[in-house]
Parts: sequence; C-alpha cells; structure tokens
Amino acid sequence: MIEGISHITFIVKDLAKATEFFEKIFDAKEVYSSGDDTFSLSREKFFLIHDQWIAVMEGEALPVRSYNHMAFKIAEDDVELYQARIQALGLECRAPRPRVPGEGQSIYFYDFDNHLFELHTGTLAERLARYRQENRITAGDSGGPAEGNKI
Repeated sequence: MIEGISHITFIVKDLAKATEFFEKIFDAKEVYSSGDDTFSLSREKFFLIHDQWIAVMEGEALPVRSYNHMAFKIAEDDVELYQARIQALGLECRAPRPRVPGEGQSIYFYDFDNHLFELHTGTLAERLARYRQENRITAGDSGGPAEGNKI
C-alpha cells in the first residue's frame, strides 16, 4: 500500500546554487551532503521542506521548460513574502494559468535548472467546491478525494 511520497529528486548543474535556492525560497533545512563521495549517481544533498524529503543531485539542467511542476502550499498572507524572495534571487516567474475565482492564488517560477515550481494558497477541497459552483465537475466526476484522503 502506498503510504505517501517518500522523496522528490531534482537534478541540478550547481549544488551550491541549488542549496541557496531551496534554503532561501522554501526555508529548506540541509540534512545531508555527500561532499565528494558518491553513494548514488553523483554528488548530492538532502533537504527537508517541512517534513518533505528533497534530494538534489548534480547533473545536467533540464534542456527545456515545461508545465510539469511541483506545488507547495503557502498561506494567503505570505504571497508577498515569497514574491520578494523569488525576486531577490533573480528568478523568472511564469504567468499563472486562468483560474476560477476563489480557488486560491499561485506564484509560478523557475529555478536555475529550468524546474518549474508553484506556491499555491488554495486546497483541493476549495478548488473542487469552486468547480462545483461553476458547474465544472461533470456527472462522472466523484468531486472528492479517494477514500482516506483528507481535504
């Protein structure tokens, strides 16, 4: 049975820049650095963002950008704080996608290796409620989470 997400790995060209990125944007805590040793494919560092394990390994940056992304939940009151952090690192933001009013705000931005990140203020429950109000959930949609998920 799946218990949750174990870890998320990002391949980055420069571990020092990636460290600055994760620590300054996400308040990540570095919990491991391989140094010159490689127990995996390449030099790596591990971080914790809240309780989520993030692995960062040295390698080639993504050659192209896409909408594939990782989204982190933030409080509505923290949007300006995170926008300032992103701007301070000189990161490029992407325009948010069209939204139904009331489903939360998002900031989309790229790291130094073309990974897209999102900081989002809403929850799944809020989004589904707004979609129901806008009649965007069809008859075949359950409109809710899988059994056991909390929303």
